[in-house]
Amino acid sequence: MSKQDMNVKIPATAGNEYALMRDIRKLIEETRSTVAIAVNAAMTMLYWNIGRRINTDILQGKRADYGKEIVSTLSRQLIQEYGNSFSDKNLRHMLRFAEAFPDDKIVYALSRQLSWTHFRTVIYLDDPLKRDFYAEMCRLENWSTRTLQTKIDSMLYERTALSKKPDDLIKHELQQLRDKDHLTPELVFKDPYFLDFLGLNDRYLERDLEDAILRELEQFLLELGYGFAFMARQKRIQIDNDDYYIDLLFYHRSLKRLIAIDLKLGDFKAGYKGQMELYLRWLNKHERKPMENEPLGIILCAGKKQEMIELLELGKSGIHVAEYLTELPPRELLRQKLHKALISAKTRIAALPDRTDNKVDDD
Repeated sequence: MSKQDMNVKIPATAGNEYALMRDIRKLIEETRSTVAIAVNAAMTMLYWNIGRRINTDILQGKRADYGKEIVSTLSRQLIQEYGNSFSDKNLRHMLRFAEAFPDDKIVYALSRQLSWTHFRTVIYLDDPLKRDFYAEMCRLENWSTRTLQTKIDSMLYERTALSKKPDDLIKHELQQLRDKDHLTPELVFKDPYFLDFLGLNDRYLERDLEDAILRELEQFLLELGYGFAFMARQKRIQIDNDDYYIDLLFYHRSLKRLIAIDLKLGDFKAGYKGQMELYLRWLNKHERKPMENEPLGIILCAGKKQEMIELLELGKSGIHVAEYLTELPPRELLRQKLHKALISAKTRIAALPDRTDNKVDDD
């Protein structure tokens, strides 16, 4: 082949044109996404800096009525030059933003994934640990603002095993989540689980409960939380020629663990512990992959007695016992019940001689 022949341009085929168009579309979308993230982060940091500046330079130590007057005057001037984004109400959001999140490094890291609307949703939560929990979980699981509000309304934080731990341990786990995206069972497991979407009446069998969960598997996965993948129903295991069946088997991607779920209609009974331990040891021996962590178990019951749970020390066996609710009580009654359980758990843990156990919460 001559040199002249080698320089002849080959016309693009339909396939080449399609590949070219696909690649250019990808470049455009990636650039748009990058620009949107950068703009969102910049605007979020602007709002935080405005809030911090007003608070530290003007309002710190001043009377409340004086501060209100200053913010209103500032707002009128800013609206004239920059529009309604700097209304009196929004400036107060910015003030609250800087108060709720005083560390600019944390704000910057979160702003890469959380919008201003996300931040406005969490800054008025009264508990700093609760604020940090929702902000970090929102970042990790990429929640929409609607999903974030739904999680808050469902009192997700109060239902996590983590919320019942001492404050110093909660801070440590949230710091690990912030720095290393390290998710623990305490952040994943809940109590109680809301199963009102199953539509079960007052009388039903365990098989009815299981069938309803399988019919509403998508909703059940949402209630379990991010990272759960369904593996099997009535997972058969054989021990000494005897057959046993695990009601539901899941895998959690972030925890890198198999999760066995046992469904019970009545209150928790001590014998359930040995049954679940058998399941977990069999799964650990026969199903666990080389890079996975040890399997964990969830026993879902209609009720439980706290002293029995404590004496059995289920957390040491990797077992979490939780109630499920097929009908939700009034919100205020539920809030009071969760608050009472949280205070009770923290009081019990504070009374223990050794509070270094980081295993799955067993209450």
